[in-house]
Amino acid sequence: MSNDTPPDPDKLHPETLAIHAGRSVDPVTGAVTPPIHPSTTFERDRDGSYSRGHDYTRGSNPTRRSLEQCLATLEGADHALAFASGSAAGMAVFQCLRPGDHVLVTEDAYHGTRHQLASLLADWDIDHDRIDTTSPAAVAEAMRAETRLLWIESPSNPLQRVADLKALTELARAREVVTVCDNTLATPVFQQPLAHGIDLVVHSTTKYLGGHSDLLGGALMFNHGLPWRDRLGNIQASAGAVPSPWDAWLLLRSLSSLPLRVHRQAESAGELARRLGAHPAVAEVIHPGLDSHPQHALAQRYLPGGTGLLAVRMRDGEKAAWNTVNATRLFTRATSLGGVESLIEHRASIEGSGSLTPPDLIRISVGLEHPDDLWRDLEQAIGQAS
Repeated sequence: MSNDTPPDPDKLHPETLAIHAGRSVDPVTGAVTPPIHPSTTFERDRDGSYSRGHDYTRGSNPTRRSLEQCLATLEGADHALAFASGSAAGMAVFQCLRPGDHVLVTEDAYHGTRHQLASLLADWDIDHDRIDTTSPAAVAEAMRAETRLLWIESPSNPLQRVADLKALTELARAREVVTVCDNTLATPVFQQPLAHGIDLVVHSTTKYLGGHSDLLGGALMFNHGLPWRDRLGNIQASAGAVPSPWDAWLLLRSLSSLPLRVHRQAESAGELARRLGAHPAVAEVIHPGLDSHPQHALAQRYLPGGTGLLAVRMRDGEKAAWNTVNATRLFTRATSLGGVESLIEHRASIEGSGSLTPPDLIRISVGLEHPDDLWRDLEQAIGQAS
């Protein structure tokens, strides 16, 4: 924005915020696109201070600062911290814990999160339990005196279970438990967990926020009152798992089209979900926009836009799932999600032990191709598999 007094973000739509937040016309050159600042170090003042706000790029960088301002604005947060990956962002949260602490985590959360808790945090004497976070009663029953963190993934990946965020935050706050919501699938366009009382939001920005399968990143968003605010900032700067200025710039560029991309992807995913649900070779389609989804009513409240991800269970089992995946032509067999290209995957085979994903399940990340073209490809692939 060229005006020195930009409009109140609360009065702007996501489409506008995604383009203007964290950005300004360069005062020296008049450049509309923000510059990349690759410098690793910054000049000190004569008295040794850093009046221009940056000393070393691991601690702060002008390009990363612009990105963090944009991320915070989109999520409705006071602060955002950018990391080199979603895993690094999640690990920063876990590093705020102390030996003897206990964590509750969504039972079908991202397998990388579960791996960190089981393989890394166990060495630090931090215990955890996987719990059905769609049931506040189950969460309440699982809480202990040592419980310090409730990690909620909603919607979860790939089963897309939806949690009642407000009920869970009220439950956790009464016990002084910090709440975290992995908002990667919903994106801040469709769901803003902080508005429902969540303390901390985590994203793998590699996915929908980046949106082009060409950058790796993660982010944490939170408000002033978060008790771990200073600790998280110290972990980001001291541990050093920060994105490069190039990745920060690339993500900032990608955010400009985020609302348009995710609306189209969710719309196409909903259409494919409805068509797949009527196919005789399909046993079940999992998508929160469908009336058949067990938390459809909650999804209508928390993420009415839906998601661009869907899961399909094949009536003839695991072999039919593999055959369908291998017979597609437009879809790429690949892990990850949220890119402009559509991806397809036999999910259970990559998640390993402890996965709740059924072996007959196919995960589909819907891109920006025309849904009719994607449907024809799925239809012919299912036909071959059958």
